[in-house]
Amino acid sequence: MPHTLMSDTVTEGIRVRAVATYLRGQSQPSENKFFFAYKIIISNEGRKRARLLSRRWVIINGNGDREDVEGPGVIGKTPNIAPGDAFEYTSFCPLNTDWGTMEGTFHMQREDGTVFDVVIGRFYLAMNAPWMAEAL
Repeated sequence: MPHTLMSDTVTEGIRVRAVATYLRGQSQPSENKFFFAYKIIISNEGRKRARLLSRRWVIINGNGDREDVEGPGVIGKTPNIAPGDAFEYTSFCPLNTDWGTMEGTFHMQREDGTVFDVVIGRFYLAMNAPWMAEAL
């Protein structure tokens, strides 16, 4: 399976698509500062509304150093996504290597109080990737 700057996973009717791109203008490779943007699209393909409560990211740089990032919502929001609707946002990730990976989970809750974790599949952050996505 080739490395990809994108991922597409479905958990309990919630689809999460992720795509990353290298931000050349904000990065300073000579100082080991590499800046990446990533876009997330969360689509509710199920039959029940779901609210995103929190997120957990696992970020691993090219040296294998791991950072776990957790917090409420995403970009200051806790979207409540109806069946057939989607929520999308763009955020950023700095690294001290020219590549790394991101993956994680969104902790979500249905209207009936049921909570569940939605998988965010692994995607690559890469400075010089021949498969570089221009989707942002």
